[in-house]
Amino acid sequence: MSIADDRSQETGTGLFAGVDPRSVLNSLSDAVIAVGADNTIRYVNYAAEQMFGVGAHSLVGNSLDGFITSDNPLFFVIEKSRHAGASYAERDVCIEGPRLDEREMSVQAQPLSEADGVVVISLHEQTLARHIDRQLVHRGAARSVTAMASMLAHEVKNPLSGIRGAAQLLEDDTDDNGRELTQLICDEADRIVSLVNRMEAFSDERLPERTAVNIHEVLDRAQRSAESGFARNIRFVPLFDPSLPMVFGNRDQLIQVFLNLVKNAAESVDERGGEIRIETRYRHGLRLALPGTGERVDLPIEITVRDNGSGVPPDIRPYLFDPFVTSKKNGSGLGLALVAKLVGDHGGVIDLESDNSGTAFKVMLPVDETVAGDTK
Repeated sequence: MSIADDRSQETGTGLFAGVDPRSVLNSLSDAVIAVGADNTIRYVNYAAEQMFGVGAHSLVGNSLDGFITSDNPLFFVIEKSRHAGASYAERDVCIEGPRLDEREMSVQAQPLSEADGVVVISLHEQTLARHIDRQLVHRGAARSVTAMASMLAHEVKNPLSGIRGAAQLLEDDTDDNGRELTQLICDEADRIVSLVNRMEAFSDERLPERTAVNIHEVLDRAQRSAESGFARNIRFVPLFDPSLPMVFGNRDQLIQVFLNLVKNAAESVDERGGEIRIETRYRHGLRLALPGTGERVDLPIEITVRDNGSGVPPDIRPYLFDPFVTSKKNGSGLGLALVAKLVGDHGGVIDLESDNSGTAFKVMLPVDETVAGDTK
C-alpha cells in the first residue's frame, strides 16, 4: 500500500472529507515523488509518470537511481533534507536519466514526519516557463516582420517592376557585355521580389481555421514530400506514439510547418549518414494563452524533428526564430520565423535544443477539445 493509500483512510472526516489526496496530487502539473530511506520509490503522482514516461506500477518499488542518474544533484537535495529533517530546495537542477531527456528543474524535498526516512520530492520544470517566454519573443519578432512585409509590398515591388522593365528595354540596344549586366539587373530584381513575396506570408494576421487533425498524417505527408525531393538521400526514423489524440489545427499550415522543419534538418546533415528522427509523444503540464482570446490551452502533443548534423552555432541559437537570422550560407532567415508565426497562431510553442551532435526542434500543440475526454 502506498503512502497516499494510507492517508486516504483518514479522509472520512475533517479537512479531507470527501476528497481523495491522490486526486489532489494527480491534479498538480509538478511531479511529486516519495522515496523511502534507501531511495526506493514509494509513491508517484500522474505528472511524475508523464515525466518518466512509464506508469506507477513500473516506478513504485524500484530505486530512484534506476530512472535518474545516481550522481545527479537531486540525490544531494534528498539527503540534505533527510539528515536536516527540514525542507531543502535547489533551483536550476538538471535532471536526466536513461529514459529521461535533460530538463532544468526547481527541486524541493521535504521529510514526511509520520514515516521515518521518507522524503517527498517536488519537481517543477523551469523549462516550461522559458518555453512561454521564448514564444512571446518569437511572436513579437513575427509581428515586426508583418509590418515590414506590408510596407515592402507597396514601396518596393512596384519600383522593382519599373527597374526590371527598363533593363529589358536597354538589353535590345547594347552589346554582349551590356546584355550580361542587364540580365544581372533582372535576376537581382526577381530575387528581391521573391524575398518580398515570402515576407508577405507574415502579413496575414487572421487566425487559421482549425479542426481535428491527425498529426501523424501531417508528418507522414511532410516526410514523403521530403523523400521525393530535397531529402531523397537522407534516412528518416519515425517514432510515433499511436495513441495520441487529434490535434486542434489547420492541416495545410501544419504540413508547411513540419515540411519547413524537415527541410531545415535536411540542409544541416551530410547526405552520407544523414538521419532525421521524427518523434511524437504526449506530454503533461504545459499551458499557454491562445492568441486573440483569454483562453488558456493545454499543449500536451509534442512533436520533435531531430537531425544528426553539426548543430546550430551557440551565438545565434537564442535568435534563430527571429527574421533574417540564419546559419546557412545562402539562407534568407525567414523559414523558421514563419514556422514560429504559424505555431504561435495555433496557440502552440516551438523550442530548440542543439549541440555539436545535432539539433532538435520541439513543437507543442493543443488537442482537439471535442475528443479531450477520450485522451490519456
